Amino acid sequence: MDPSISIFGDWGTSRLRLYLRQGKSVLDRRDGPGISALTTSPEDTFLELVGDWREARPSGAVLCGMVGSRIGWVEAPYAPCPASAADLRERVLKIEADGLPVSIIPGLSCLNPLGGPDVMRGEETQILGALELDPALKTGRHLLVLPGTHSKWTVVEDGAITGFLTAPVGETFALLRQHSTLAAGVGADVQGSDAGFAMGLSRIVEHGPAQLPHLLFETRARQLLDALPAADAIGFLSGLLIGADAAAARQWFGDLGQVILVGAPALNRFYGQAIASQGGVVTAIDGDSAVLAGLTTLSPRKNSDFHVLA
Repeated sequence: MDPSISIFGDWGTSRLRLYLRQGKSVLDRRDGPGISALTTSPEDTFLELVGDWREARPSGAVLCGMVGSRIGWVEAPYAPCPASAADLRERVLKIEADGLPVSIIPGLSCLNPLGGPDVMRGEETQILGALELDPALKTGRHLLVLPGTHSKWTVVEDGAITGFLTAPVGETFALLRQHSTLAAGVGADVQGSDAGFAMGLSRIVEHGPAQLPHLLFETRARQLLDALPAADAIGFLSGLLIGADAAAARQWFGDLGQVILVGAPALNRFYGQAIASQGGVVTAIDGDSAVLAGLTTLSPRKNSDFHVLA
């Protein structure tokens, strides 16, 4: 085995992203099905995707996300908050796949600001990666938001994740768009417009997040009575949901102040607008870069940075 070569993977519910790395460079990348879309076992899927990469004699693989859940490859028990990178490294679950060492990063659990249980898998790696990409975040208290299917509002203090709160914003949007009357007749290929998003956001600013259930039906009524175009209706729905998430977070966390967004650029942009509408100021970090940096810091042989070549 070549100790300079390893495989990184971010394996969530809906997608798998694999990276072949040598030293500080990402040489190749591949996409695969998420845990919920597998037609074979996780092990067989993984081995098929990395088949020819084995010729490079990688020293092992490091995976994060739902791969370590009860519906994944093997369950890696949650680590409780507060948790630092060192705490997670101690709890990494180590297995083998056809002789290849595989390390699975555990998720995190906490008692959230509402007094209920909460969990994350995969986001902890992105958060720790964000701290590596911006070392200033390792000192003091910071609020990080990871927008997505299950958006995470996370507090980091002196380099440790101390707690978080989840909002299934992306999942709710998908359910309402695909299985409700709110977007009935809107084609699956229709993308939400910026104008519609701004309209939905302004309704939340005007009436507050508590009125979300009532405001949601405007998505349908505005199409019927105001001839709201389909793209604007989808944007409106998104603006309501993301806006309500940001407005409610202000009630839990107080004045938002400086907020660090860690996610895909498009989602970072929408959440940035919503947070700004609640008086916050955002700094954005690319989610893919963060997960690579996090896997690096949690891997057995970590490097301080990386370069993407492919």
